[in-house]
Amino acid sequence: FLVTNSSVLVPTYAQHENDRKALELIAEAFPGRRVVGIDCRALIKQHGSLHCVTMQLPKGVIEE
Repeated sequence: FLVTNSSVLVPTYAQHENDRKALELIAEAFPGRRVVGIDCRALIKQHGSLHCVTMQLPKGVIEE
């Protein structure tokens, strides 16, 4: 999952009961943040997930 200032983005995989439980647990762990499920099935097929696609920012995105 990815924690931002006001939200937590949580990967989901069209496993409705498991996704629901995961979203509930994350919401408990991060009170005050909006929890958003992101369908990551396409990313899993490419051997990654939400964390993988948010690990690096291209050079120049953040001013140093």
